[in-house]
Formats: sequence, structure tokens, C-alpha cells
Amino acid sequence: MSSSAERVRTQQPVKTNVTSLNHEKKAVTIFGIPPIWFFAITALTLVSMYTGNLPGGMLGSLLVMMVLGELFGWIGDKTPILKTYLGGGAILAIFGAAYMVYAGLIPDSTVTMINDFMKDGGFLNFYIAALITGSILGMNKQILIKVGLKYFLPIFGAVFGAMIVAGLFGALVGFSLTDAVLVITMPIMGGGMGAGAVPMSQIYSELMGNDPSYYISMLVPALALGNVFAIILASMLNILGKKVPSLTGNGQLLKGFEYKEEKSSFDIQKMGIGLMAAILFFSIGTLAAGFIPLHAYALMIIIVALAKIADIIPKNILDGANQWYKFVAKNWTLALLFGIGIAYTDLNTVLEALTLQYIVTVLGVVVGAVIGAGLLGKLVGFYPIESAITAGLCMANMGGTGDVAVLSSSRRMELMPFAQISSRLGGAIILLLAGLLIPLLM
Repeated sequence: MSSSAERVRTQQPVKTNVTSLNHEKKAVTIFGIPPIWFFAITALTLVSMYTGNLPGGMLGSLLVMMVLGELFGWIGDKTPILKTYLGGGAILAIFGAAYMVYAGLIPDSTVTMINDFMKDGGFLNFYIAALITGSILGMNKQILIKVGLKYFLPIFGAVFGAMIVAGLFGALVGFSLTDAVLVITMPIMGGGMGAGAVPMSQIYSELMGNDPSYYISMLVPALALGNVFAIILASMLNILGKKVPSLTGNGQLLKGFEYKEEKSSFDIQKMGIGLMAAILFFSIGTLAAGFIPLHAYALMIIIVALAKIADIIPKNILDGANQWYKFVAKNWTLALLFGIGIAYTDLNTVLEALTLQYIVTVLGVVVGAVIGAGLLGKLVGFYPIESAITAGLCMANMGGTGDVAVLSSSRRMELMPFAQISSRLGGAIILLLAGLLIPLLM
């Protein structure tokens, strides 16, 4: 009797400790902060915003973007259907922000401030520069060499796949081949607004007449809706990869070449070096763009890749760039997505495009891009899902902003260099193709 009681007494503390440990493991946090503290931070931020007392410029913008971006990201990643099929936190951060602007829930002064910070303040460039520099310099050199020119085959596969499937889908719902290809497919595959729709409207104006603004109003809805489908399909490809592991490299593009990243100790000074390297390489890309008719991102990718392949950069800079990239991706992705929703996503434009004909044809473009890029990617030894995401969906989104959203939705941010190749060099290919197709289809 006493031994039995003694055994119970000795077991109880063990049981209590295990329960306590499990409780600690399941502790809910938002941005690594206990919810009660995060909601207090959110309340203070909102009070500052609605009373007009936010700090100006970068400080106020980044505070609102980080707090509301992380909040929407957390809600999106916890909402069943949204997190499984619609991109989770990534898509909610973008369209939650866009809805707040659309419904007038954010003061005009805050909207203007975030717009200025994202565009004139260059926060998008700052973010992408960190991702491109860090991910390429932290990449295995042999992967860069082996991928080489192979990558352009799935890009062409995405373009022609998009044109074929969009033409078929468009014909089923009553669109002409001209509308399906020129008005819908070309802008979606054209590398976003600045590098795609805007110069494309100039090409259309020169070859078909009418003012460029007329064509912009036609091209933008396709671009916006295509971006939505790209984000959704990115999430679905991530799910497919989990169900059929043979189709994915889990963030590695090249098949048959497994690479485990070297672990490096966290170093604050190295992160500072990485920050400097990212800004420097972006500046070099911008400088080169003044002499070479390519986008600064495209030139930056080429320059960083050549520097990596030539093995001329000291190891502490390589480590620093990689650590800075990880810091930026971990802490500012949802903030950036919220900023994209404010500055680059017009919900009115998206809603106006929601006719059945338009939706079906746009879906055809994005599905065709996925199929073409996936199939031809497999042909040259890439994992089909990574090829479909980078050469397909990152051609069919809104350029740099869309790349961040698509890669975040697919949980493959390490593919940013290839995404930027698709958006920038691929966009240049589309502009050339549009100029060749217009005389044939008109």
C-alpha cells in the first residue's frame, strides 16, 4: 500500500513536467512575441495612425507594414482554406492591405507615406537587392554553372504554353485569338508594370494607334488578375510537392544535385557587410543599365553570378551577404507584402476584371505557363515544380512584387535569383515577342 502510494508520488512530478514542456512547445506567438504583447503593439500602432501621430517616412511606414503585415500573415497562416489553397499569410497580407485602402480604413496620409516609402524610398529595391545578392553569393558555385543557359528553355516553354492554353480557353468563352494573346497573355507574361505593361502600351500605341493610356487600361486588369492566380497556383504547387515528393527539390531547382548549405555562425558585423554588398551590387546594376539596354535587376543578377563563379569575393562578404538576406527574408517579407498591397495592388482594377470570360482566359495563361515551364524544365533536368514556379509563375505575375508573393506562397524564397531572371530577362523577351506578333495578329 505504502509502496504503491510512494510510486504514485514519484510519478506525478514527471507527468506534470511533461505536460509543462508540451505546453511550452505549443505556446502561440505572433512574430515571436506572445499574442497579448503583439496586440498591445498593434493597438498602439493603430492609435498613432488614426490620430495622425505616426513618425514620418521610413519609421512610420515600416512600423505599420511590419505590425499589420505580421498580423495578417499570422491570420492567413491559421485560416484553413486560405492557408491550404490560397497562399495563406502572403495573399492575405497583400489583399488585406489592398482592401483597407479600397474601404478607406487607412488614412490617406498613411497610404501616401507608405507609397512614397515603397516607391520613391526604394524599399522594394532594398529588399530584392538583399535577396538576389545573398541567395546567389550563398549558392553553390557548381549549381550556377550547371543551370546556365538551360534556364531559358523552360522560360520559352512557359511563354508558348501560356499562349496556346489561353488561346484555347479564350476560344471556348468567345475571345478572339488577338484578344487572348495580345490583350491578356502578353501583359501577364511581360514582367510586371514598369518592365512590362508600361513599355508594352508604348509598343501597342506605335503599332496600332490610340494613346498609350488606352492600352494601359486594357493591360492592367489582366496583369492584376494573373498575379492573383499565380499566387494561388504557387500555393497549390507547394501542396502537390508534399504529396508527390519526386516532383520537387524543396527549393532546389537542379535535379540530381543536392546541396546542403554550410552553417555559419551569426555575426552582426558580417550582416553589416552583407547590407553594404547588397546595396553596392544593386548600384552597379543600375550603373550598368545606363549603358546596356537591360533592367538593373537583370544586370545585377549577371554581375553577382559572374563574381560568384569567378570566386573573387572574400568569404566574410559571402557569409555576410547570406546572413543579411536571411535577416531580411525572415523579418520583412510580410511587411513588404503589406506594402505591395498598399502601393501596387488596385482592388478596383481587380474587381472590374472579374467577368467569366476574362477569368477563364487569364486562368488559361497561368495554367499554360505552369505546364510549359514544368515540362521543359524536366526535359533539361530541373525539378518540375521549381521550374513551374520560377520560369512559369514568376513570368506570369507582377514582376518584382509578384515574385516575392509567389515565392512566399510556395515557401521557396531561396529561388529569388531565378524568379528575377524570369521577371526581368523574360519580360524583355515578351516585349520583343509582342512587337513581332502584332503585325501578324492584327
